[in-house]
Amino acid sequence: MAFPATRMRRMRRTDTLRGLVRETELSPQHLIQPLFVVAGEGIREEVPSMPGIERFSISNLVEEAADIAVAGIGAVLLFGIPAAKDEVGSGAYDDEGVVQMAVRALKEAHPKLTVMTDVCLCEYTSHGHCGIFRGGSHEVDNDLSVELLAKTAISHAEAGADVVAPSDMMDGRIGSIRYQMDEEGHAGVPIVAYSAKYASAFYGPFRDAAESTPEFGDRRGYQMDPANAAEAVREAELDLDEGADMLMVKPAVPYLDIVRRVKDATGAPLAAYHVSGEYSMLKAAAANGWIDERVAVVETLTSIRRAGADAIVTYYAKEAAAWLR
Repeated sequence: MAFPATRMRRMRRTDTLRGLVRETELSPQHLIQPLFVVAGEGIREEVPSMPGIERFSISNLVEEAADIAVAGIGAVLLFGIPAAKDEVGSGAYDDEGVVQMAVRALKEAHPKLTVMTDVCLCEYTSHGHCGIFRGGSHEVDNDLSVELLAKTAISHAEAGADVVAPSDMMDGRIGSIRYQMDEEGHAGVPIVAYSAKYASAFYGPFRDAAESTPEFGDRRGYQMDPANAAEAVREAELDLDEGADMLMVKPAVPYLDIVRRVKDATGAPLAAYHVSGEYSMLKAAAANGWIDERVAVVETLTSIRRAGADAIVTYYAKEAAAWLR
């Protein structure tokens, strides 16, 4: 007796059947919206290289956050652009800095919104690097930078940040931040560690938005080599040992193999950052009519979830949330 061939297609025939066997879920609760906050008042200006993304002064940021919450997004990630920059990035750890004031305003207006803050110096240093230099050298001083990063994280926590997210890639910064935050009474504030942040070509539009392009050199001396994968797992394991509560891989789509490897190796909560260059490429292709933007974006974000990410930081968060509802 001849048996019929296996029919995989039967469960693909309708939307309902496909939904019953869908392996990967993508919903607004998996998305985090990055936001740029600038010093000043009444500012809402578009980032030319990131269509649809704007820089906001604090009052306008609070209004935007209301729209984000209505869309079903529960978390935002703040990046600050100060009025002035200096060689030691003092605006990053100023208690009256732009991020610190924005956190207080957001938590007062939207207490249920989870406010995450980027902890780095690149937006605040006159030279655009993620750490600081000593004695005229062009080599980032790791330990001195870590001191200021911990100071920054504490100032964010004291302002009311729900989560701090160090993105600098200095050695030992997670342990230092965790220890000092615990000592200062912020033991309940989680750390999302950018554990595998690659020296990627996909950050260009972000550097326009944050005005953080390095004045000299590049960041390959502290960000990861795109050729390395096992190193990412070691970085993630070190960050967990030092007290990280969640890990991050950045960028996302070119590094889906890293997302999978880190998730398999650690089992820890994991985010992936769908970065500015990835966003802008999709926007450009859609503007030219080369792709169906909605379908392509949902497919892209689903692929990041399928690779193992529990959360996705993406500039498409608010738009995608509307498409997914």
